Amino acid sequence: MERTIYRIILMLFLQTGFTASFASARSEIYSAYITNRMDLWKNLIDAMEAEKSRDSEQVLELINYQYGYIGYCLGFKKRDEARRYLALAENNIEILEKRNYKLSDIHAYKCAFYGFKIGLNKLSAPVNGMKSLDHVKKALELDKENYFAWIQYGNIQFYMPAAFGGSKKEGIEYFLKARQMLERDPADLTDNWNYLSLLIIIGQSYTYINDFTSAQAVYEEILKREPDFQYVKNELYPELLKKTGK
Repeated sequence: MERTIYRIILMLFLQTGFTASFASARSEIYSAYITNRMDLWKNLIDAMEAEKSRDSEQVLELINYQYGYIGYCLGFKKRDEARRYLALAENNIEILEKRNYKLSDIHAYKCAFYGFKIGLNKLSAPVNGMKSLDHVKKALELDKENYFAWIQYGNIQFYMPAAFGGSKKEGIEYFLKARQMLERDPADLTDNWNYLSLLIIIGQSYTYINDFTSAQAVYEEILKREPDFQYVKNELYPELLKKTGK
């Protein structure tokens, strides 16, 4: 069985040029993100999932990459694929929960995963929406400095109907709060796909409320940092310029 696992990892390495090493996963995921190569992202998380001897921090890292891939699948209507990776991610969350490891992060991811379940089935929104909200509140009770939890809380506030307590202004405030937390340590921004993802969320949120000036400033900041970031360079920024008539 052990030989089979290592054979799979070696095969993935030869096919994609990726290494299954956790030490290099961060930079490889980042590269896949800015070049829009989600096929390489998928191959890497598959290899990481196959590696059974993982410590808790490695499991949490894998969950983060699975979270990103599930979001991509939902965005491109790959529902079956999203369900499969959501099941894997939830299994990994259970592993960490049994170890009582970083409970604030566990609740933050559970919040996100219930949000994904709403994306898979809109009719589940009343039930899963409340579960999502409960988990993000628990995450922040445990750690007010959990930037990832603030992102999830921002998502809830931004997309929840105003009649149920949602607020787009408050949602953006939470996104900006998360950004401020991330930027406290500039060194941690290197090869950090979560940071670029957050900036995109902020830019898209400003666009949604027709604050095109703020959205443009965010996109230009992203391109200054990563001039060849395909999604922003070829889609988001040009689309925004069309809206502004520039």
